[in-house]
Amino acid sequence: MATQGQQTGTTNQQQLEECIRLCLECAKICQQCATGCIQMGDKAMARCIGLCLDCADICVTSANFMSRNSEFHAQLCGVCANVCDACAGECEKGDSDIMRRCAEACRRCAEACRQMAA
Repeated sequence: MATQGQQTGTTNQQQLEECIRLCLECAKICQQCATGCIQMGDKAMARCIGLCLDCADICVTSANFMSRNSEFHAQLCGVCANVCDACAGECEKGDSDIMRRCAEACRRCAEACRQMAA
């Protein structure tokens, strides 16, 4: 029978692995969204492109920090959640399918990162 500490450790490990997965998924979709926005050729999309690229980078970096159990991963996850929220907010202004999917992925990632940062 597992002790309370072992159950918490397993839950924390599952939570960590899920956050890593969501970060990597978010990074992928943000890259796709940035590319889609570039292809639209609309200068009004510049902020969206920049935020998507920032978000993709911070998500990959956060996943890397969590993967190696860096002592700074919780702090970085807090920053990642903020960037994901900003990116989601910008993508929610658009009407394309990729922007909608990007906003949803960012919101999921932000929530998981907030839990890691807590």
